[in-house]
Amino acid sequence: MADPEIASRPQVKAFIGLGSNVGDRFEMIESACREMEKLDIRIHKLSHLYETKAMYVEDQAPFLNGVCEIESALTLGKLFDALQSVEMKLGRRKTIDKGPRNIDLDILLWDDLAFDQEDLTIPHQSMLERSFVLRPLRDINGNGRMPFPMPQKTFKEHLKALEEKTPNDPQPKPLSRIAPSLPPIATRSPFRKTQMMAVLNLTPDSFSDGGLHSSSDPTDLIPLLRSFVSAGTTILDIGGQSTRPHAPEVSPSVELGRILPTIQLIRSLSEFSSLAISVDTYRASVARAAIKAGANIINDVSAGSMDQDMLSTAAELGVTIILMHMRGTPQTMNDLTTYPTGVIYGIRTELLRRVNAALAAGIPPWRIVLDPGIGFAKTQAQNLEILRAFNLLTDIGELKNYPWCIGTSRKGFIGKITGVKEPAERAWGTAAAVSAAVKGGADIVRVHDVKEMAAVVKMADAIWRVGDKGKTNSKKDGDTS
Repeated sequence: MADPEIASRPQVKAFIGLGSNVGDRFEMIESACREMEKLDIRIHKLSHLYETKAMYVEDQAPFLNGVCEIESALTLGKLFDALQSVEMKLGRRKTIDKGPRNIDLDILLWDDLAFDQEDLTIPHQSMLERSFVLRPLRDINGNGRMPFPMPQKTFKEHLKALEEKTPNDPQPKPLSRIAPSLPPIATRSPFRKTQMMAVLNLTPDSFSDGGLHSSSDPTDLIPLLRSFVSAGTTILDIGGQSTRPHAPEVSPSVELGRILPTIQLIRSLSEFSSLAISVDTYRASVARAAIKAGANIINDVSAGSMDQDMLSTAAELGVTIILMHMRGTPQTMNDLTTYPTGVIYGIRTELLRRVNAALAAGIPPWRIVLDPGIGFAKTQAQNLEILRAFNLLTDIGELKNYPWCIGTSRKGFIGKITGVKEPAERAWGTAAAVSAAVKGGADIVRVHDVKEMAAVVKMADAIWRVGDKGKTNSKKDGDTS
């Protein structure tokens, strides 16, 4: 509960640097954010998190760095003390100056104040030489400025000047957390490996595999799950409510009855411990129960628009959410395919609104994945345009630092183009679409034919996931050094 005396004071805006290079770095930073909120420090905005090589003391693990914009009625001294108390509570013990630390919280800017004393200098004395500070500041407020007497440039201009001064330094890449069992996705890395998401529909009426997999006895699914994992699946997307056009809605209890036994079974078997589970639902109550049972990710085809509690639920649970672009509902989406400024611009504009709603609900940027929604409120021509110009979403504009998931598998437009009526026989057409998605910048591909698409993804990665010299990189995913 907020201190009444503090609550009555005027709120002051400040920017706090976040850093960690020991233990679970994402968890440390998220824990620090939760602890700050308990101390009357309201987090207004969060940047993406960037992995950077350690400075000064270089013989240590890379850091995860970001910035949060906060509002608080705490005085500068009280804020400094509060941040130190958070560090201590999370187990930080200073051993080497600028050495390894599980959590590091620095006051970068406080209101428009310039302040210099023995134990505290505002603005932070080294921030103009640190791209891992300037880049997150640019994320939050690119046109913000340093207080006088610092050089009166915007954060964006300071970052550009630093990059021009150090052209040979590698630019840090944003990292996104998908699930604890998976390495983070280095969204902008040219070496990143495309993740395979296998589809498991436990419904009687899904367009491609409805009724194929029974939810009554999940042990029957074990051979299928083993085949998914052996083919390279890292994420399993489980659904209990069909989202095909005009699909009838079932009750939340029916949806949960279809998916919970399978989630619980998977989590009871150690052989699937590294498999991340995504729950394909647009209902907050279903998502909550699935996460409690052991799922790691929420995959919402409506990007939180069909249940007003979804975004706040994802924020509360602290899990990653996939926000897919769709208009209307599965019952109405086919009538909502007019994009006056073009489908790419329409997706970018409308998804950005949903991203901003997710951020406002308290979901960190590094826990958001985007999906252009192939086949959802899109015509055949628009689906093809998305695949043809996917890089205009993944590489340009406000959404470029987020990972992208895409699902083209077995969809109707592939059947119409190839003349293949049965969805289960559309693997060849799907292969071409998956390859195009990887070329365009997909981080996750959602597929039914796992073994076949695994080969497609490996080949597509070998062709397009290369560095500046055109050579593939054998380093582990997420290693941007």
